[in-house]
Amino acid sequence: MASQKVKEICQELVLSQEALKEVCDRLQEEINKGLGKESNPEATIKCFPTYVRELPNGKEKGRFLALDLGGTNFRVLLIELGDKCTMESRIYAVPQPIMIGPGDGLFDHIAECLASFIKERNLGTELLPLGFTFSFPCKQEGLTKARLARWTKGFKCEGVEGRDVVELLKKAIAKRGDVKIKICAVLNDTTGTLMSCAWKNHNCRVGLIVGTGTNACYMEKIEKVELWDGDLEEPRQVIINTEWGAFGDNGCLDFVRTEYDNTIDRESLNPGKQLFEKMISGMYMGEVARQVIVRLVAEGLLFDGKSSDILQEKGSFFTKYISEIESDEDGDFNNCYAILEELGLNNATDADCANVRHVCECVSRRAAYLAGAGVALLLNRINEESVSVAVDGSVYRFHPHFHNLMVEQVSQLIKPGIKFDLMLSEDGSGRGAALVAAVASRTSAMR
Repeated sequence: MASQKVKEICQELVLSQEALKEVCDRLQEEINKGLGKESNPEATIKCFPTYVRELPNGKEKGRFLALDLGGTNFRVLLIELGDKCTMESRIYAVPQPIMIGPGDGLFDHIAECLASFIKERNLGTELLPLGFTFSFPCKQEGLTKARLARWTKGFKCEGVEGRDVVELLKKAIAKRGDVKIKICAVLNDTTGTLMSCAWKNHNCRVGLIVGTGTNACYMEKIEKVELWDGDLEEPRQVIINTEWGAFGDNGCLDFVRTEYDNTIDRESLNPGKQLFEKMISGMYMGEVARQVIVRLVAEGLLFDGKSSDILQEKGSFFTKYISEIESDEDGDFNNCYAILEELGLNNATDADCANVRHVCECVSRRAAYLAGAGVALLLNRINEESVSVAVDGSVYRFHPHFHNLMVEQVSQLIKPGIKFDLMLSEDGSGRGAALVAAVASRTSAMR
């Protein structure tokens, strides 16, 4: 058991039901601003319409390519849809100089890897439909048109912000002249996650990522989307990419933020931006825990007040440590001892481990509850009696209790009578991109 004093210090990381209800109310307000024509320019949650309106019906067939860029690696996939789904893929690195070099260099690199993937598999003669997952904030202007709003995740390629990424990719492919590809759709990883689950589970209406970053998308009725500039034919619905990582950038979450959150934000690459994400995602959770631990050591409540050089380094307490420490059985501290030794803390006691575990639990529970509050609000908006939520991302996948904590919180905050389940999206962003391309090919063939 953690000591009383440690519990008191961690108390500000513990969110009451009232605070979580308030988070839901404020998220509702911010999403409405994002969807409103007049209010959108000022809104922090941008609520981009994705132009994806149809979900897979499970009858999609054929061969499709998918390209998935969202971090320091990207994947090219060849996906065959039929009674079963077969998939082969290859991962390519995006070297650091390309991540921060000119935009043309990035798209030339992608086109080169795409061409070599196609040649290795002798696909040269076939005109393949391609779905392009591009997991950065974009303003979509159509199913195959997306302007990059801003780079995140360490990318800084100049000459891309404000431009259509599909156009840039097409140009790089055309310049080579050695492959034939038809880009049918551009989407982000949350939409891919939703589509991937919807192929198996037709009542899937929400996609959520809790990994390095966090974001969510959901199916909204067209009449609630003032921003909508497409046709008004059936189906009168569209997937909205909320970009909810920016929730709170206007100060509306200050009532639940702590001194640790303020420090992390101040020292980040993008101060004042993505504040919700900084309380939830894998890029920051470990650092929140480290700051609390450093404070407890300074107050003499851990390790006899003796720290280590490693522990004092920003970023040294990885988010995966939280998952590992919480994977220990109650009263067993094997993982915790091993991690503390890695951090140069060799004289820890069982009492120290119990306190460190308490810190980790407070940080991960807060993240899961905030993500759960967000999902509950989306389910209340959709207001259907049974909805599946597709979830992907390393935090959700690897933290031993994240799923259960989210389920517990969503259950508390949804309207009575709504049933829901959270399903892990296997390989969402890759297969989802192919499915968006497949649905687009199917619907354009029918028109």
